[in-house]
Amino acid sequence: MNHYTDALWDTAHAFMPYPKVPVPNAPTGPLAGLSFGVKDLYHVQGYPTSGGQPFMLALSGIQQRTAPVVQSLLNAGARFVGKTITDELAFSMSGQNAHFGSPINGADPMRISGGSSSGSASAVSNRMCDFALGSDTGGSVRAPANHCGLVGMRPSHGRISLEDTLALSPSLDTCGWFTRDVPTFARVADVLLGEDAQALPDSVRLLVPNDIWGLAAPAAVKALKPVRGQIEDCLGKARAVNVVRDDFDAMFWHFRAIQGREAWDVDGAFIQRFAPVLGPGVAERFQWASELSDATVASAQEFRERWRAHIGRILGTDGVLLMPTMPDVAPLISASEADLDAYRNRATRMLSGAGLAGLPQLSLPLAQRQGAPLGISLVGPVGSDRSLVRLAERIHAALS
Repeated sequence: MNHYTDALWDTAHAFMPYPKVPVPNAPTGPLAGLSFGVKDLYHVQGYPTSGGQPFMLALSGIQQRTAPVVQSLLNAGARFVGKTITDELAFSMSGQNAHFGSPINGADPMRISGGSSSGSASAVSNRMCDFALGSDTGGSVRAPANHCGLVGMRPSHGRISLEDTLALSPSLDTCGWFTRDVPTFARVADVLLGEDAQALPDSVRLLVPNDIWGLAAPAAVKALKPVRGQIEDCLGKARAVNVVRDDFDAMFWHFRAIQGREAWDVDGAFIQRFAPVLGPGVAERFQWASELSDATVASAQEFRERWRAHIGRILGTDGVLLMPTMPDVAPLISASEADLDAYRNRATRMLSGAGLAGLPQLSLPLAQRQGAPLGISLVGPVGSDRSLVRLAERIHAALS
């Protein structure tokens, strides 16, 4: 099969149309028999790395190294099947790349797949591979997991190596992944996470953050209510709490300031040097980021330290938040850029808490509304990643 027909085979528009290059994997191992895709931020030897941006692709050249996280999957026996489309420079949440196309949501093709790990979520939801690597800075795994009906995780910050990976906001960036089911997710977790240094106890304090639930659309809350009850039946009655410090607007703007300054530090020189045409929304976000003052960023950093201490006290070593992953089901593809931006801003208010504190968040596809999937999340203390996956395994067993 030639490269042109290879690209035509990808009816989900999930993969970058690169010429296929053999990527060796171990013949045996804990992931033997599983196939995986890799978001086009991670280097894979023999392939370029575009970051979803044509000028970046032109500058990339063919990579001579493979990112350690990708290599660990290959060493565990998983088979690489291609590099997946990312939103441009990973600075979006819509899953619509103005240059390389919009990956199709396998759970509901009329709705966006969600970004920036859109191609990875599309590939898994369309059954083109068993799992796929994404990255999550402000929700880029959690949003697509919600939209495409997948299990997806934002790990604790720094838990998985991002060496040989294009950055967006280094103090917020994490490596996550998607699967269609919990057992497969747990197999990958064993390889990527190992064991927790301080695992959650068998009996956790389940907490329902009422203020965060209040951000969800009323119809989404109604759809999630039965699932919430089933999880409480499994893990114990939840206690209601309010977690947000100051208010949601403060958290939103402080998160955006940190992300924006770091994104400009990473990509600003590239943008100024080459003046690439940036897609809708992405251009405006980088322009805004370029104008941030040092005082604004310093205030955001100070807020982050207070927030980390605050949420750390709430969670302790045994607390787990149970909350909606996103405010609602995925927007329709036909939604205007203004509507998508409004949804993104609402979602960021819900998603930014875990990112600012470096907490792990695991989204489970346990509900639906209007025939579209809707996720519910477990958020634990820093370093409780594998324990959260074990809780998901308990929930899966109880609901099966």
